[in-house]
This record gives sequence, C-alpha cells and structure tokens, in this order.
Amino acid sequence: MTALPLATAFRPADSRHDSPRLLADIGGTNARFGLEIAPGRIEMIDVLGCARHATLADATRAYLASPAVAGALAAGTQAAVRHAAIAIANPVVGDLVRMTNHHWEFSIESLRTELGFDTCIVVNDFSALARSLPHLGTGDKFQVGGGAPVADAPIGLLGAGTGLGVSGLIPGLDGSWTALRSEGGHVSFAPANELEVAILQFAWREFEHVSAERFLSGAGVELIYRALAHHLNRPDEALGAPEISRRGLAGECELCDLVIDTFCGMLGTVAGNLAVTLGAQGGVYIGGGIVPRLGERFTRSPFRARFEQKGRFAGYLAEVPTYVITAEYPAFLGVSAILGERLVGN
Repeated sequence: MTALPLATAFRPADSRHDSPRLLADIGGTNARFGLEIAPGRIEMIDVLGCARHATLADATRAYLASPAVAGALAAGTQAAVRHAAIAIANPVVGDLVRMTNHHWEFSIESLRTELGFDTCIVVNDFSALARSLPHLGTGDKFQVGGGAPVADAPIGLLGAGTGLGVSGLIPGLDGSWTALRSEGGHVSFAPANELEVAILQFAWREFEHVSAERFLSGAGVELIYRALAHHLNRPDEALGAPEISRRGLAGECELCDLVIDTFCGMLGTVAGNLAVTLGAQGGVYIGGGIVPRLGERFTRSPFRARFEQKGRFAGYLAEVPTYVITAEYPAFLGVSAILGERLVGN
C-alpha cells in the first residue's frame, strides 16, 4: 500500500474532517482504493482486481478488511468510515449503475446502506479526473506541444485504457469548475486518411457501429493490429495489447510500431475534435492507462500533428497545449474535492 505523494496532495473545500473518508477509482479491470485520513492526506492506497470480487461491495469490504487498513482504522480515534466517494468508469444517471466494461451493477443507495456509510457518492471517473486537473503539480504531467494555457478557459480531457473516457472542465464566474458528464468516447469514429478508412472497413465486419473507443482502448490496440495485418498482408500473431506495445516500443516489430503510430494519430484527431468543440484553450489533458506508458515515444508519434490538422483551425489549435497526466492516482484528488463540496453543502 502507498500514500499519495505530497506534491499532488490537495486540500478539499471543507475542513470538517472528523473521520477517515473512503476514496475509490473503479475501472473495468482494477478497483483502486484509498483513505483520506485528513484534508489532503490520502494514504493506504491499494489496487484490487475487479474479476476477483463478485460485487463492488465485496471489493470495498475486502479493502477495508485488509490488515493495514483495518489496523489503521482500529488505531484511530475515529475508526469508522462514514463518508465515501467513488469514481467509476461508467455513466452515472440516477441510482442504478451498470458497468459497461465489467459485470458489476448496483444501486448507489443500497451500496451505501450495505456498507454502513452516512454518505456515498458515485460519479463518472472522467468527471472526477477532470476535477483533479487544476490541482495537478508540475511533476504530475508533461506538455506535448502547443503554447501556454489561457486562464479561466475550458479544459478538455480524454484518456484510453479499458475504454475511452472523455470529459472537460468549464470555468464558473466565481472561480469554480464544472466537470462535464460526457460519454464522448462513444462518438462515431471518423477516419482521417486512406489507411484509417481501411481499418474502419475491417472493423465494420465485426461491429455495426464503430466508435472512437473501438480503436482508442486496450481492445482497440488489438483491433488496429488485426486490421493492419489484414490490410498489409502480414501474419496475425493474435497478440494482446501489452505485447503489441512492448514489441513496438522495443523496435522488435515493424507492424507493432505502426500500430502505436496509428493509435496515436487517431487519438490526436479525437483530441483536436474535443479542443475545438469545447474551445479548450486551457489545454487538453491525456489520461488513461495507455498513453503514459508510451513515454517519449508518444512525443515522437503523429499525435500532435494530427491534433493540429484541422484546416483553417490549424493555427488556433497550434496554440492549445496538450498534456500527458503522469500522476499515479489523480482521480482521488477529484473525488476528494467532490465529496468535500457535497459535505459542505449539507
């Protein structure tokens, strides 16, 4: 278990922190948990595999019952966790949540009751990640192209992992921010060149609707690989996404290297679309599990050129900075802020 580095610690809006608060970031593959034991102090972070637990409640209980967490709670003057905030890779509309990329489904109110919390809020993971953006330190991101961000301007966010998350931040007149509850990863994919037309035609053999997420995700890396192998008449070794990335980054496979370039180019187009849609002169941030692992290879990819490839708006986009988020658990900062605001408002 780890603690959130102090460089990224964020003091939420409220100061009434009389008990530890459970923070969670739930993806299609992993469930990440942490305890905010005081404002800005997020500790005992642990990652549990979603497939190893039948329900989200089971995973939460397993985390709270782990020796380190249970021991820390028992040693505290306020042992009970009363408030929880959960970011989840899924739309959150109403009380019932059914995960898109995993089999968990639950009622938020029933989850709160089952776990004995006074407060349990559940928000989209990219809405939570978006709320963290103003609080990221210089060591939590690196810039890939563009100029300086415009103050008090909208900010875009997207990231590829199990799926493709999309959100944004809209500034308020009082210095506050509103995170968009977007499902922009499911917009229809738009090819930008003949090679991508061929990839799209290959995907249409399997899917009636091909969204941006079909390509900009872990499964999408594998789909791009299969499509390129077919188009270029190369052997299809049925590689998984981690092995495709490994071989491409190591220079062991020309086809895998092309997959990385194609993926990054597609992401650049989608990021540029988001920037002009939101007027995101505050910058566009790239999160998710895939891009941060590409490291310097991402900066040499077609991403930035494709980001700016918008005809008459190329000059506009050339000034918009793009950032890769490198903070390990940034969504915790977002759900901490959301929970703090909820408790202050009650």
